[in-house]
Amino acid sequence: MPSALAAESGFPSSINPVASRLAYAGLIPFVLGALLIWLLAGYSLEAHAFVALGLSAYAALVLSFLGGIHWGLAMRQQIPSPMPFVWGVVPSLLAWVAVVMPAYAGLVLHGVMLVVCYLVDRRLYPGLGVSAWLTLRFRLSAVAALCCFLGAAGS
Repeated sequence: MPSALAAESGFPSSINPVASRLAYAGLIPFVLGALLIWLLAGYSLEAHAFVALGLSAYAALVLSFLGGIHWGLAMRQQIPSPMPFVWGVVPSLLAWVAVVMPAYAGLVLHGVMLVVCYLVDRRLYPGLGVSAWLTLRFRLSAVAALCCFLGAAGS
């Protein structure tokens, strides 16, 4: 039975299976990037740096997307609070800083931010009527953050 808040907000109380499959497919660059960082270690510094930058850039894109979700949710509110707009830019700004850092440090920042974004969403999503996404968000965030941490360790 859908929650009253989800029904009022216009959001479904379950996850669209296409969205779920696409979300899991979005983990491919994380897993592949972390794997290639370790496989290329010691072979080609140029290729290793390219893969590390690719993983870092992808993590930054995902973090920007996660922040942007808060803008979209805030825009649906009758009287939006400024906080979702403020929080929505924080992941992008920190991800940008992480991309220009050396991979061993930037990927750690990306991993930490993926965890922080999940914790913020865990707190805010129920009040916005989108708590049905939290299980999927946990799984995606755990794998993505782990890949960033593994990538940092291999850099």
